Amino acid sequence: MTELEAGETRPGVVVTGVSGRMGRTLAALVLDSPELRLVGCLERSGGAGVGADVGRLLGRDPVGVLVEDDPLPAFARAQAVIDFTSPAATVEFAALAAQARAVHVIGTTGLEAGDLARIAAAARHATIIRAGNMSLGVNLLLGLTRKVAQALGPEFDIEIVEMHHRHKVDAPSGTALMLGEAAAEGRGVVLPDVSDRGRDGITGPREPGHIGFSAVRGGDVVGEHDVIFAGPGERLILRHVATDRAIFARGALRAALWGQGKAPGEYTMADVLGL
Repeated sequence: MTELEAGETRPGVVVTGVSGRMGRTLAALVLDSPELRLVGCLERSGGAGVGADVGRLLGRDPVGVLVEDDPLPAFARAQAVIDFTSPAATVEFAALAAQARAVHVIGTTGLEAGDLARIAAAARHATIIRAGNMSLGVNLLLGLTRKVAQALGPEFDIEIVEMHHRHKVDAPSGTALMLGEAAAEGRGVVLPDVSDRGRDGITGPREPGHIGFSAVRGGDVVGEHDVIFAGPGERLILRHVATDRAIFARGALRAALWGQGKAPGEYTMADVLGL
């Protein structure tokens, strides 16, 4: 891991995708944190804001940190990289962060099996903390979903309904898939074997034991997730509503701090929160 500067005790953080909504939120929270310091901000080559002071990007006074498009020198200064970007970018960042021995906090969603395999390879050399959702409430909901799925019998159907803003590009959301995995674990099954991703037209009756997903998109919704257990004569609904994306950013900062000094490997927010 990159050594801290002489006399400095706060880990240095690089924020990727800083011109995006989550990137700006992360950069602002790191700047305001008494425990972390912002040492770099990245944007794709040719992206908006490259070369500008990130303080200006955030509507503040200059802070002396410029937006860069080359991750190598930025990661060399860092003890942690916080990354909410795209699968292709995240896979590249995972390898580079591992070379720099920086803790890599990944909140990127839409990762496929090949992406996860490359991230797992990077985790052999560095600490990676990955979660489709980094909020405390959602991670508690995961535990509840697992327990309820285990407790209720197969006569209860499981449906996961999620809603996000109109700009979200992947569906189901990473959080919905995490909830599906938790429900499948509670039932003792493998999610791909029982996942029902959509219904259209004459679909026939619901398959017993399947876990259904519905994705709704519109407006500026930060994130809403319902896990519905529908049985004969009753329904149990577990719900989480996010009204401010800063909850995810705060979880990521907590993960970046927690990861300092941890052994190489891939961790989750359950590890960070001691759940």
